[in-house]
Amino acid sequence: MFWPVPMYLPLLVSAVLALVAPWVGRRMLPRAGTWAMVCAAVVAAGTWVTELAILAFTAVEQVPLVAAQGPWSVSVLAAEDPVSRKVAALCAGVVMLVVVSVTVASWRHGRALVGAWRECRELAAGGDLAVVDDPVPTAFAVLGMPGRVVVSSGMLRVLDARERQALLAHERTHLRHRHHLFSLVLHLTAVVNPLLRPLERAGAFAVERWADEAAGVVVGDRPLVARAIARAALAASRARRAALSATGGPVPQRVRALLDPPMPRRRGMTAAFAVLMAVCCASLAITAHDTERLFEAAMHAPATAAQLRMR
Repeated sequence: MFWPVPMYLPLLVSAVLALVAPWVGRRMLPRAGTWAMVCAAVVAAGTWVTELAILAFTAVEQVPLVAAQGPWSVSVLAAEDPVSRKVAALCAGVVMLVVVSVTVASWRHGRALVGAWRECRELAAGGDLAVVDDPVPTAFAVLGMPGRVVVSSGMLRVLDARERQALLAHERTHLRHRHHLFSLVLHLTAVVNPLLRPLERAGAFAVERWADEAAGVVVGDRPLVARAIARAALAASRARRAALSATGGPVPQRVRALLDPPMPRRRGMTAAFAVLMAVCCASLAITAHDTERLFEAAMHAPATAAQLRMR
């Protein structure tokens, strides 16, 4: 009989990773924290859904129609399987729900991105910058080929020349580093596993902080970036979907971070992420190995019985 605990271990480890990752990521430099949280989200979501599929797989292979296609003994597989049929059926249902949810979320997010890109494609632009005649203060980046930074005349009137430079540097960082893709991955992983929603929010904040710090390097004045973000946020009265904006995220926290001294590099946090992700992958490998052993036992059982009858 196979011990049931290792079969469920990846679910526990991925849950721990999902809950710990936001806390660790917020204590890292924004760029490193963004990468770490996105990687952690992919590992946690991948481990979670793969483990559910493995748990469901053992029950599916005991269905007579499916079992007839394989060289294993259904009776031995049922006797040795540590996962109850009800649990396996529940896991199968969750996997199907995840597939549908990710498909719908991908379609909606992709359609919103394409819609925003089409809306901005026809705008007159000088390089990657498009200025729209709109009294409502707004500025955002739209991913495309090429990407565009869109800013309204209302926003330009609110900010002075140096603040405009800081705002545009922030938005151009979003385009240059493809931050839209980071946001998309974080969103889809949260759809796969709802426990990752806090990590999605923490990752979105880290993306904005990454752009803030990059803008501070460009203009050489972090307090100036803080002032530009604060004034832009106070002036903005509407948000754009599928677009990254300098007024996104918890602005007071971003301003406070820019006014504080730069965060020191903490290699220990990076190591913590690496260890958690390695444990997550290792637990999944153990479960996969145990499942393989389970089927090997079921495949060898009929031959052993036949040998005993011959004796």
